[in-house]
Amino acid sequence: MACPLDCEYLRDARRHDKVSLQMDPETVPNRDVQVTNSFLEAHQNLLFFLGQRLASAVLGTAGAVDFDVREALEALIRTYRTLQSGVYYESVPANPLAANIYAAMQAAAGEFREQERKRLGMSKTRDVDLLGLLVFLQRLEFDRNNGRQRGRAFLDFLNSFYLASSVPTPVAPSSLILP
Repeated sequence: MACPLDCEYLRDARRHDKVSLQMDPETVPNRDVQVTNSFLEAHQNLLFFLGQRLASAVLGTAGAVDFDVREALEALIRTYRTLQSGVYYESVPANPLAANIYAAMQAAAGEFREQERKRLGMSKTRDVDLLGLLVFLQRLEFDRNNGRQRGRAFLDFLNSFYLASSVPTPVAPSSLILP
């Protein structure tokens, strides 16, 4: 059964889900990539852009679950690691859902760089910056994933954090009655 993310029963179940504990440093993926608070602050615009695009890509991919996002992020990280070595090789996931998310994120990175080029006359976003932010999103997925095969706890987080914050709150109509 696939409840919509805004199902009241699903939201209630999320409140009673496991409390996220500190991740074991030995199980943190890509431990060699340092993601500091200052790095996140310096790249907060790109992080927010990537987070919104990830949320949109996942919610636009029918049937996607947390593990599809994990697979897409792993493939993106492999691709950007390969780029660091000077070789252009895309590690597209075999899973079609993860491949769709992967393609959307690659397009988002290109779109952000193009917007930068138009605004600044050049792109200052480096592949290593994208790699660091993808690793951060991957660690966030590991933290928010509840471990269930069809789980969508991370998707719910993306939806509530990135998409809800990008939608302007509706302005209530004035209660002033004019004659």
